[in-house]
Order: sequence, then structure tokens, then C-alpha cells
Amino acid sequence: MIAFGVTFAYPLFVVAGARIDPRAMPWFHRVQVVIGRRLISPGLAVVLLAGIYLASKLHQWHAFYVQWGLAVVVVLGAIEGAIMIPRERKLAELAERDIAASGSGEVAWSPEYASLLTRVRIAGTVVSLLVLITVYLMTVQAGT
Repeated sequence: MIAFGVTFAYPLFVVAGARIDPRAMPWFHRVQVVIGRRLISPGLAVVLLAGIYLASKLHQWHAFYVQWGLAVVVVLGAIEGAIMIPRERKLAELAERDIAASGSGEVAWSPEYASLLTRVRIAGTVVSLLVLITVYLMTVQAGT
């Protein structure tokens, strides 16, 4: 949960940040990239290694929750590396561009930024749902 917990707060950060200080959005998107690379990705590696160790030690490779968990780790890693990090980096660039174009006036987000932000939110929702489903399966299925 340490590696993925912060991602559940991202939607609140985006909404609050855009309202409180839209000029801080490039910083926020860069922080997302750093969190992805230094917390989420290593966290996935720890989950994968711990899962392999526990499934082997407890002879649980046949169990659905183990197979699901391993598949989800691979999918989450792919989403994080191929979708989230590159797009969050692009969001930071677009936000900087839109802020510069706004000058000292109110920040107006471009359709390109808004569209990419929507796609990142959808991917983030998928990630969150996968994490929640997996936590549920691990707690319920593993206990039976």
C-alpha cells in the first residue's frame, strides 16, 4: 500500500491544485513522475519478489489469487512505465506551455492538456481499481 497509496490521492491533488494554484501544476506532474519512478516501480518489484517467495514457500502457485496477483503486477508495471510516466512528463510540459501562454493572467488550459489529463485520469482509475481488486482477493482468497 505504501507504493500505491499516494495514487489514490492524485485526483484530489489535481482538482485542488488546479483551483488553488494552477501555476503549480507542472511541479505536481513532475512529482508524479518522480513518485512513479522512485516509489511505485520499486514497490512493484518488491511486491513481485515477495509474491514469488510466498507462493513458492506456501506452495500456492495453483491458487487464483496468486496468478491474478502476478498478472496484475505485470499489467501495473506496463501501465506505469508505458502510459503514466511518459504522459505525466508530457502533462508537465503542456502545463508549462499553457502557463507561459497565459502570461500574468488567468491560466487557460489547452484542449491538448485537458484531453491528456483525462486520459491519465482514466488510466489512474484503472490502476486504482486493479489495486483494490487485488487487495480484496489477497485478503479474502488467501484466508480461505
